[in-house]
Amino acid sequence: MERTAMDTKAPLDVIASSLRRHRARAGLSLTEVAKRAGVAKSTLSQLESGTGNPSVETLWALAVALDTPFAALLDPPRPKVQVIRAGEGPAIYSDQADYSATLVASSPPNARRDIYRIVVAPGPGRKSEPHMPGVVEHVVLGSGRALVGPLDDPVELKPGDYIAYPGDLPHIFQALEEGTVATLISEHV
Repeated sequence: MERTAMDTKAPLDVIASSLRRHRARAGLSLTEVAKRAGVAKSTLSQLESGTGNPSVETLWALAVALDTPFAALLDPPRPKVQVIRAGEGPAIYSDQADYSATLVASSPPNARRDIYRIVVAPGPGRKSEPHMPGVVEHVVLGSGRALVGPLDDPVELKPGDYIAYPGDLPHIFQALEEGTVATLISEHV
């Protein structure tokens, strides 16, 4: 997957301020958040200072440790009308697979959903640890073919297919062919 300079870097300034804000809100030390997330304290310190290159896995672990939606760590304030063209937006990449997630729309106050554009290349797939309790993921496959859903019983999807599954259990997204793109909606209850 070709990545341009614009999309290979996470929005580090947004992530840094979001991590600091959510950690302060939770009243937790760097050490405690790092321990809960299973990441090195130095990694968390770097991320809070706007350096480093966090993976999807690291950010998910931090979101769970802070009891906050993943999107809250990535989403800067947005204008009333917003257009994100295909291939644009803050992409976060996986350490486990050729997988990227681009936050398209985070959940506004009093709503409980975030929307992502997922681009995945064939390979072993991205296995996700459980997210916060009550999270449900909804996926609509736009192109390609993929195995998606609970780690112990994924379902093969083709273009136009939809699946909903518990995001608070281990799950997987594995592309079965080139050009696999999907829309993922993370619902928080």
